[in-house]
Amino acid sequence: MADIASLEDLLGKGKRKDDKSTDLTTQEKFSRRMEEIRIKQKEAETKAKAAVAGFEHIDLVGFPISPEALTLIPKAQAEKEKVVSFLFTGSEVRIGAVDPGREEIKEIAYQIGERSHARVGVYMISEHSFENALKIYDKLPEIRTIVKGIQITDADLAGFRSQMPTLQDLNGLVQKVNATDFVALAVAAGLQFGSSDIHIEAEEKDVRVRLRIDGVLNTAASVRKDQWPRIVNRFKLISGLKINITTVPQDGRFTIFLGDGEQVDVRVSTIPTAYGESIVMRLLKSTSIGLGFEDMGLRGKAYDDLKREVERPNGMIVTTGPTGSGKTTTLYAILNKLNDSETKIITLEDPIEYKMAGISQSQIDASKDYTFAKGLKSILRQDPDIVMVGEIRELETAEVAIQAALTGHLMVSTIHTNSAAGAIPRFLSMGVKPFLLAPALNAIIGQRLVRRICENCRVEDRLDDATYARVRNSLSKLKPDSGYRVDLDNMKFWKGQGCEKCHGIGLKGRVGIYEVVAMTPAIENLILSGQVSEYQMEDIAREQGTIMMGQDGLLKALDGLTTVEEVLKVAEV
Repeated sequence: MADIASLEDLLGKGKRKDDKSTDLTTQEKFSRRMEEIRIKQKEAETKAKAAVAGFEHIDLVGFPISPEALTLIPKAQAEKEKVVSFLFTGSEVRIGAVDPGREEIKEIAYQIGERSHARVGVYMISEHSFENALKIYDKLPEIRTIVKGIQITDADLAGFRSQMPTLQDLNGLVQKVNATDFVALAVAAGLQFGSSDIHIEAEEKDVRVRLRIDGVLNTAASVRKDQWPRIVNRFKLISGLKINITTVPQDGRFTIFLGDGEQVDVRVSTIPTAYGESIVMRLLKSTSIGLGFEDMGLRGKAYDDLKREVERPNGMIVTTGPTGSGKTTTLYAILNKLNDSETKIITLEDPIEYKMAGISQSQIDASKDYTFAKGLKSILRQDPDIVMVGEIRELETAEVAIQAALTGHLMVSTIHTNSAAGAIPRFLSMGVKPFLLAPALNAIIGQRLVRRICENCRVEDRLDDATYARVRNSLSKLKPDSGYRVDLDNMKFWKGQGCEKCHGIGLKGRVGIYEVVAMTPAIENLILSGQVSEYQMEDIAREQGTIMMGQDGLLKALDGLTTVEEVLKVAEV
């Protein structure tokens, strides 16, 4: 009290009773000094309390707390637990807490030590010290998350759906939006109508927008030519492409962040054309590879043969077909079936289109001399049980793959031929030795994708006499051991007449049609002869009861899954 009394005497000297402004200033100084004394006493009490509790004490008022230290503890957590990090040197972290003996503070200290790999010291601080440190959070610059891609919320998608219930409504919308909104609108349309690819093509008078739905391109909209430079630059910007380069092809990628937390990767390709650059975007939606082995559309003998060969511990399974026939989806369905905690699976892809949990995926890079052949050699040193190679293109890759299949690995891959029967002649034409190929192969899959009939508008289809005779002739060749018996005189087929659900097309979704040729002694002997033609392979496959691809499609047409017209487009019958 003596200090306070002397302070009052000091402040009272020279004061005039009629000077109100001086009275106010003096009162403020007095209050401020009293507060300083109170804080000093509280700090002394905290220091004494820390000594009793066995903690070091620190006064953080005026302490140079760095942003790196402060951000080790989020502000919300700091406020709740009354704790701050005030020093971070890289090897040491110091935190201050109002009540450092609590279990929550010990857990925070442990977690910081684990994350930063540093020693953590805990200090006791006063309430005043903590409040001063807390104010520094407000001075930190706001950290914004940089998103390379497009964010489309649930509300955005709902709004787009309400404005374009059919594909034809898209054209009216694209005329009203700017370049930024055009990108979001095009992507949203692709997602809504189940498109795998979005084509935006520069033509002489305008720019055409087409969506590939169930494997078929559908014209959706056109854009004025004067808008195209801004739109193409927007696509390039979000895809990481060079805006000023317009005379050579470019490849990029961006991500769509949907409102439900799902992500869709978009692979972007640009090429120069006579009327300007054209863009194709492939939508790589992770849910599209959730196909189970049992849901592929394989049935009867084909399903039994492939299931048996897939479950073998070694050998090679090859799927064939043109681009867009679903080969990659088939390989992923096989890997999904085999993927478990006891199995090491490694893939070599160009590029990696879908990410799969529990599987090590590697992407080739020709610019760095990381090819299929070299990558496969490296993969085999990683102790895999199963290896997937995206494509066998030349002799070196084929030879390494075959050696892997012969030395205890299950190898799955693709090769470009028109049918399963054409795979063995293709291998031999590469230069593969017959005596290595014969024991390595387990099975060859030939496949195509056909569009499904819309279930909402399915009606019976009447075939013309020539088509009916052609179908009857193909199905009459089914062997008794194929597992199918067809009443050839009472066949019914179906089609979709078009409705709102299928946008008037009559078809919605796709299903695979397959032929699975499993290895037999007869096929092995034919391979070992070194003189194998596609026709010889097909004859042997038919003799051993294989359901050929066209026949599988017609059986699915009989079941009402697809139309005869769809099957005839893609397969021989």
